[in-house]
Amino acid sequence: MPTEFQNKVYEIIKRVPKGRVTTYKIVAEMLKTRGYRAVGNALNKNPYSPIVPCHRVVNYKGQLHGFAVGLKKKEEMLKKEGVKVKKGRIADFESRLYRF
Repeated sequence: MPTEFQNKVYEIIKRVPKGRVTTYKIVAEMLKTRGYRAVGNALNKNPYSPIVPCHRVVNYKGQLHGFAVGLKKKEEMLKKEGVKVKKGRIADFESRLYRF
């Protein structure tokens, strides 16, 4: 059973459009916390994937980071949405970044 914090994270992540990404930091800031790792931990336990598209969350540099089923799968899912990934990083990060 997800915690209240985890559910808040999931509600935010559901708003990230297909073909866009956001960061752990941006999500944490939406929750008025500096708990970037707590956001990552919540996403790692995401029982609602792909309804809650945790594959659309990357680190602040646009690098793929942490994914329960592996980074290769995360990259595949992003590519299916038209997001280009090069050497583990979102190729056009600034234009793909969703800031809510």
